[in-house]
Amino acid sequence: MKSKRNIEAFEKEHQLQILLKKKEDEKELVLSYFDGSGFNTMPCIPYAWQPQGKTLEINSQRSKQLNVLGFIRRNNQSFFHTVEGRVNSDTLITAFDGFANHYAAEYAKSKCPCIVILDNASVQTSKKFLEKSADWLAQGVGLHFLPTYSPELNLIEILWRKIKYEWLPLEAYMSYSNLKKAVLNILDNFGEKYTITFT
Repeated sequence: MKSKRNIEAFEKEHQLQILLKKKEDEKELVLSYFDGSGFNTMPCIPYAWQPQGKTLEINSQRSKQLNVLGFIRRNNQSFFHTVEGRVNSDTLITAFDGFANHYAAEYAKSKCPCIVILDNASVQTSKKFLEKSADWLAQGVGLHFLPTYSPELNLIEILWRKIKYEWLPLEAYMSYSNLKKAVLNILDNFGEKYTITFT
């Protein structure tokens, strides 16, 4: 439950997001929404329809985890970095280095800075991670941290829900190899076969 202070911070951030989106529409900057999500063979299926008298079952055994660190834009352009196992500051820095290198070519042409919107997870506010921010800024990539308890302001949360609850086929949960293949297929085809309409 949000406190009065959190609600005020949320409302202030919401107004700022409106302004930032307007500036993006006017080609003054680019917004990219960052977050990570983990995938394993414990299915994220809240309910399912099945024929009367027939029970559909999925084996539910925890596998190793595929973590996806993603950057998406409102036009569905994206950049993903995947890692099996734990995410720490080094993993995060590698992902941001990759994204900044990827964006540097666009920045060299457009001179339009990219603002990465992200939450305040401890790994994202570590000293080691923040010390790299000047390097990314030199490549045209700045950081903007959301207030606490504001996941609904990070558009990439919609992507994780779509993957887990709509796009992953049931058979993906039969094995880790199936799951990894299915997730990577969705990521590879995001923006073409798999799209989201953002306002």
